[in-house]
Amino acid sequence: MELHELTIHKAHELLKKKEITSAELTRDVFKRIEEIENKVKAFVTLDKEKALQTSLKADEKADFEFALSGIPVAVKDNICTKNLRTTCGSKMLADFVPPYDATVISKLKSQNTVVLGKTNLDEFAMGSSTEKSYFHITKNPWDFMYSPGGSSGGSAAAVAANECIYSIGSDTGGGIRQPASFCGVVGLKPTYGRVSRFGLAASVSSMDTIGPITKDVTDCAIVLNAIAGNDTYDPTSVDIKSSDYLQALKTDLEGAKIGIPKEFLGDMLDKDVKEAILNAVKTYESLGCHCEEISIPHAEYAVSAYYVIAFAEASIEMAQYDGIRYGYRTKDNNDLKELYMKSRGEGFGAEVKRRIILGTFLSDVKNYDKYYLKAQKVRTLIKNDFENAFKKYDFLIAPTVQNIAFKVDKGTDDSKMYMNDMFTAPVSLAGLPAISIPCGFSKGLPIGLQIIGKAFDEATVLKAAYTFEQNTDYHIRKIEGKEG
Repeated sequence: MELHELTIHKAHELLKKKEITSAELTRDVFKRIEEIENKVKAFVTLDKEKALQTSLKADEKADFEFALSGIPVAVKDNICTKNLRTTCGSKMLADFVPPYDATVISKLKSQNTVVLGKTNLDEFAMGSSTEKSYFHITKNPWDFMYSPGGSSGGSAAAVAANECIYSIGSDTGGGIRQPASFCGVVGLKPTYGRVSRFGLAASVSSMDTIGPITKDVTDCAIVLNAIAGNDTYDPTSVDIKSSDYLQALKTDLEGAKIGIPKEFLGDMLDKDVKEAILNAVKTYESLGCHCEEISIPHAEYAVSAYYVIAFAEASIEMAQYDGIRYGYRTKDNNDLKELYMKSRGEGFGAEVKRRIILGTFLSDVKNYDKYYLKAQKVRTLIKNDFENAFKKYDFLIAPTVQNIAFKVDKGTDDSKMYMNDMFTAPVSLAGLPAISIPCGFSKGLPIGLQIIGKAFDEATVLKAAYTFEQNTDYHIRKIEGKEG
């Protein structure tokens, strides 16, 4: 096994035993990036010099007390990194260098993790294909003709291609889970409020969540241990004690009650995806779990409600990018109004403009009750549906996405792109934790299983994912790197 193929826990073990050094590991990862990045295009910015310096410092300290000490990470480019540009995949912030670290980055740096660079994303995390980045289109490492998904497509592709040991992404309506499914890796959306959002460039503040993308579930638990917790800088973070997620993996799943929402297994589901999910059900049953079909009655309205809320909030969040305070400023203007209009018109891409326009319409006082308020009522109904389900069931399982990865250039149909959130948006509206793990393949491309848990019960979600992973081999299949 090459060093860049290591998981966090295997690399940590070798570092502790002094069988490898962090500098060797980091150099090997950069060598891998040099070999494949021109095909994958997972990164927007690399910080090789600083990364190597950090790895040498980790080696000097030599104790590797923390599980992430000396381990190379890739960070989604909408999360602030001090003195390393944070573009949000947009011309608007193409040259923006934050003067501070996001809380998540501060926590990782406190463990001496090695930041390799920033990964590509749909502009301001608004998209499901990573085709809407200002910089370039990221490709799926399993087949370069296909999309890695989005909006954390660069983070998922980097992990799948072994261009990092793990990555950090963000999930609003499926931005971690969908690319994890498409790229055959593990992606966790924690409960809203479990992980600080301070330093995350907001897209939809009431749903944005930061989480890990990793090569296996054990690594996911390790990263969540490091980044979870209350933060006084983020008023939406919740002061609820976190579990030891690594320890939670060792608990027994036998006798667990599992709900399977029938609304997620309808005609819209690709037949190979459905077969993989039903096989996953059989795996859990063979392990002593009790699986039953259930109903989340209002799930069918989730995508509509999600996008009304998402557009309305996005229009407000994007107002700060005005050409005055920071970010892109047009040089061609005669007055303040023209400066605003041209800076925003030239700085934002088509999808961001679309969401600003629609969001402004939806949140207008004349339309507030008709659209936005109604969407929030649907959100409450969906949240209640999940709460009722969890009165009886320990966790739920469903497809992450209704299909395997689509070809590059096929993710630009807006209506189809929005429907990629069909199974992930309900969970986001309810603010629940969910993980996507590999559960099969179709036409040489991965299929993702989504495991959904009660609010702040990431421990059960991770335990359920780990148990499935230990009884299957989908997570250890190697990428093929086909070109069509």
